[in-house]
Amino acid sequence: AFSLYSLFSQVDAVRVYVNSSSENLRYPVLFVVRQQKGVLSWQVPLIFRGLYQRTYNYQEVSRTLCPSEPTPETRSSDQIIFVDVASMAPFNIAYELLVTRLKNFQLETNKAFNFTASPSQPQYFLYKFPQDVDSVIINVVSDAAYPCSVVSVQDIVCPVYDLDHNVEFNGVYQSMTKQAAITVQQRKDFPGEQFFVVFVIKPEDYACGGSVPSSIHGNVNRTWNLQRTKSLQVTIVPSIKKSVYVQAMFFSFLSFLSFYLGSVVVAFVHYISTDMKLTVPPGSVSTAGSGMMTSSHPISASTPEGSSYGAIDESSCGGGRQLSSPERRPPAGSDTDSSVEEESDFDTMPEIESDKNIIRTKVFLYLSDLSRKDRRIVSKKYKIYFWNIITIAVFYALPVVQLVITYQTVVNVTGNQDICYYNFLCAHPLGVLSAFNNILSNVGHMMLGFLFLLIVLRRDILHRRAMEMKDIYTLDYGIPKHFGLFYAMGIALMMEGVLSACYHVCPNYSNFQFDTSFMYMIAGLCMLKLYQTRHPDINASAYSAYASFAVVISLAVLGVVFGKNDMWFWVIFSMIHVLASLALSTQIYYMGRFKIGECYTGIFRRAVMVLYTDCIQQCSRPMYMDRMVLLIVGNLVNWSFAIFGLVYRPRDFASYILGIFICNLLLYLAFYIIMKLRSSEKLLPIPMFCIVATAVVWAAALYFFFQTLSSWEETPAESREKNRPCILLGFFDDHDVWHFLSAAALFFSFLVLLTLDDDLDTVRRDKIPVF
Repeated sequence: AFSLYSLFSQVDAVRVYVNSSSENLRYPVLFVVRQQKGVLSWQVPLIFRGLYQRTYNYQEVSRTLCPSEPTPETRSSDQIIFVDVASMAPFNIAYELLVTRLKNFQLETNKAFNFTASPSQPQYFLYKFPQDVDSVIINVVSDAAYPCSVVSVQDIVCPVYDLDHNVEFNGVYQSMTKQAAITVQQRKDFPGEQFFVVFVIKPEDYACGGSVPSSIHGNVNRTWNLQRTKSLQVTIVPSIKKSVYVQAMFFSFLSFLSFYLGSVVVAFVHYISTDMKLTVPPGSVSTAGSGMMTSSHPISASTPEGSSYGAIDESSCGGGRQLSSPERRPPAGSDTDSSVEEESDFDTMPEIESDKNIIRTKVFLYLSDLSRKDRRIVSKKYKIYFWNIITIAVFYALPVVQLVITYQTVVNVTGNQDICYYNFLCAHPLGVLSAFNNILSNVGHMMLGFLFLLIVLRRDILHRRAMEMKDIYTLDYGIPKHFGLFYAMGIALMMEGVLSACYHVCPNYSNFQFDTSFMYMIAGLCMLKLYQTRHPDINASAYSAYASFAVVISLAVLGVVFGKNDMWFWVIFSMIHVLASLALSTQIYYMGRFKIGECYTGIFRRAVMVLYTDCIQQCSRPMYMDRMVLLIVGNLVNWSFAIFGLVYRPRDFASYILGIFICNLLLYLAFYIIMKLRSSEKLLPIPMFCIVATAVVWAAALYFFFQTLSSWEETPAESREKNRPCILLGFFDDHDVWHFLSAAALFFSFLVLLTLDDDLDTVRRDKIPVF
């Protein structure tokens, strides 16, 4: 028995060290320590179990006993500790027993403490909250990544769970290689104003991403103590105060409210300038009554010989096509939304010119050739994009919200902080949320998405007023105004903020697709809008577009499940990617006159005709030179992605697909701007500013995006090695800055698409080239 004399206001802890030279597992030496409030026992050799039931034996064991704290009634106290040693061995076993008082058992604020630990010699220390501190961050660092260790924060309860097999039973814990950080809130987690910090070394490193050494493979008992000792340094620092939360929220909202103010100023200046420059165009009085200015496009004048190039006779596949007669057209005042009317041919010219096979295969196309359908029905067709994306958003977001709430609940209940890949050095909790800053930083997507909807709504209202007044410039000049895709883009931007916030509730490998799903849709909608600008009659319908997005998201889910190591998945995906690129290229090259439904072998016949006509018959120059250059470059880029995926098989499959979308969008946007400038069109100050702002903000955003702060491609312990402190207001980290800047960059990108062709508002549509 041992007697412990404790002074008033001093927390004493005792450490018991035992050592036995016996390796006989049948007759271990049993040690039982009895205290006033608890019993602690272990055996020597101490056995730990690893992966595949491997066992590791330790002859040296050192344990810290549950500390005693004198009561306020007495200034000092004596405590008796009984240590019982027993063995069932029929022979004598030598052992060594050493009991010592710990001098540095209580950790101090802002003071680093160094120590060592091993699997059989864990350590734990006491921390008490100072009077003016409500929240602290426990920072633990080590120079060596291995051996793998676990940091746990536990309440003042005896016994303390300080062995590998029970450290996860109580409190909050993280696995660790070189760095760990745990934020502890006094009122929420430990109302008793004190807690234990426990350090456990694991017998194997696989939990931290390490491999089991080949020398210990197999079910062999090994003594491996000295090689598993790890030096650690722990520092407990106060966390941020509540005032920082308030400042961060004000900063987030005011920063993006400034965009609202800027938009109001621009709208006011535009209103003043328009009001001052408002003049009646010549001839508008005589045409105002009819509301439509008919422009003639004689095929014989604008189409060279062989203008039916590419118009394969479809009678063998579809049984021929009947031209619509004027009697079959809908009434002028009809406002129905029939799908039959949406897809029907609106023939407003003589019979020969009403055949889309001839008009759309002209060498030199103008916008009037591809804006022949009834405006009201086409506008309704594009509004389906808006209503469909709202439906998709609701049905997609609700299960996501429910799932991430479940994730967060599991983290809070189990204390397992290896479930979520936060930047723990800058993870500020609020309520049940573990990283409120990562969620708050997504407010920009929602605010700027709503602002973009307001801007589009303003343009839509002005356009409707002009149409009601039968303004000639609205009817026959400039790009036809259809706002359905713009509304869908605004909703997609808002939903990206919502789903990114949901992902950051508990970021991990399984739910990363939540963060990227609407990124695919944003990129796809931008490409569709860019194509719709000069091809309003032949753009994809909302149903086919969203069905394509559904296929992409399905492939992303399959990539998460099978894309890690399964070669067959990458082969199938690459084949789908290449074939989809060829099919889309054929569709674009022939201005929508290729349809798989009309002839199942049509894609191959078209491809053969392109090769024969453009590469053999007239090798010097393809019939559609600009389109051919774009499609060649686009296919090379997409085939390169397919080859890269086959060779390297990136684990982050969602980002891989997103890269494909973004590269195609940038390629098409660059082609569009170059062709616009080649056609002697100009860029007005507002779109030019938006283009420059987009480039600058995207460059800054991507810089912060590539500042990797965590990675679910690695183990949680390895991911924490990348954690960094906050860089903005002591509240936001690099990834939060990426959220802010990417929201602004997407907003400016949308404004580019919205204002890019404003210079054409006074140009007749039969003078606007199609490319």
